[in-house]
Amino acid sequence: MRLSTVILPVNRWSEGGRAQWTRAEDLGFHTAYTYDHLSWRTFRDGPWFAALPTLTAAATATTRLRLGTLVTSVKARSPITG
Repeated sequence: MRLSTVILPVNRWSEGGRAQWTRAEDLGFHTAYTYDHLSWRTFRDGPWFAALPTLTAAATATTRLRLGTLVTSVKARSPITG
């Protein structure tokens, strides 16, 4: 059986963000996902980091864990203006 988890992008990489992704791999999860929203419910007043840079950082810290987004928001960013 393959299990997956969701890791919200609310922690700075140096303040526990990296540890969450490596812990997910250490626990044997097959895939870890994050959200690509601008904010999420109770976290709207705190930091919320972009999904693709978060996944890029997670890829540098893990070796076996598959990574992905549960939602990718195309309206939040223009492909032309960034």
